[in-house]
Amino acid sequence: MARTGQPQDPVSTPQRILDAAEELFAEHGFDGVSIRQITARAGVELALANYHFGPKQDLFVAVITRRADALNSERRRLLEALPEPPTVEGLIDAFSRPFLEKSVHGGPGWKSYARLIAQTANAARWTRDIMTAQFDPIAEVFLAGMRRALPGAQEEDLYWGFHFLVGAMTLMFAETGRIDALSGGRFRAGDLERIHARLVPFMAAGYRALAEVASGNRASRK
Repeated sequence: MARTGQPQDPVSTPQRILDAAEELFAEHGFDGVSIRQITARAGVELALANYHFGPKQDLFVAVITRRADALNSERRRLLEALPEPPTVEGLIDAFSRPFLEKSVHGGPGWKSYARLIAQTANAARWTRDIMTAQFDPIAEVFLAGMRRALPGAQEEDLYWGFHFLVGAMTLMFAETGRIDALSGGRFRAGDLERIHARLVPFMAAGYRALAEVASGNRASRK
């Protein structure tokens, strides 16, 4: 027998809270948003945010974790599918492409998430609870591949190269519009696929340059 009355909202209460929190945190930052604002945006009672997620900091972590799991699962799949030894370009593409695909095709939630990650990556307060906990395991998979791709590179250069890569990626996927203003509109931050096509060879060349410098320094000391 068919039910009468209003149709049931297919989006669960926890998901509505996460969606609202993600959007507001991306717009205003962690400190600029209250739980009351989040539940108002989600259209749920105030107490339900605490019931499902606990205090605001735990909700913030849950927002990051939700998409980090999906992102890192795809990164791992692509990294593990690379030939041996992997190429520098292949590693960078496998690490960055999942975010590209989700940002281009995954809907507005991924756009908010990209801006939120850019904020979080640049805030020391979240290094341990979020960046280390959520992203270091897949970073180590990437770095292990880079050791095989560049066996002559110094360990510190592999880490610094990754640091530079993450910095470029967070700026790229946040779509800040900086390049739009700088270029007078000739080049656009929203052209993610065109930007990514340049990111991979640019970062690969940087990694190789660091390895060559290290190799040259060792040769000069002999």
